[in-house]
Amino acid sequence: MNSAHPDFGHIDGQSMNDADMARLLRANSPDPVKTLRGGLIDVDSERGICRFRFEIIAAFCHSNGRICQGGFLTGMVDTAMAHAAMVKGKLAVAVPTLELKISFFEAMGPGVVIAEGRVMRWGSSVGFLDGDLKDEKGRLIVHATSTIKIVRPKKT
Repeated sequence: MNSAHPDFGHIDGQSMNDADMARLLRANSPDPVKTLRGGLIDVDSERGICRFRFEIIAAFCHSNGRICQGGFLTGMVDTAMAHAAMVKGKLAVAVPTLELKISFFEAMGPGVVIAEGRVMRWGSSVGFLDGDLKDEKGRLIVHATSTIKIVRPKKT
């Protein structure tokens, strides 16, 4: 097994460049990302950065379809942060969340948002991430921080 991540056990991510990883992640987009109407934009494995585009639809919104429910926004920024950690670990690690903090700065209705996740600190067993969700004009909607457990493959 090359990876502790259940979706990538058969993959040797160490030999992949960022374009290869992006293609693989796009081709294997998990159901939650599809449900959130998301798509991977790009990855930078060396710096631990990942960006997604999401489309907020009226079904995600309350107040007569005008304000996106915070859980959907949280899922979007969490997706970007988790993927940033996965690419930093070259798809060899699982990255379960230990702690997640979300700050909501602006209301957001239907439309397109860009989520960017970043690895702030990469340790031997714990990582620290942050992320932003911005609208198409660059207005900050959500800022998040996350602590993750870095689960590496077992040595055989």
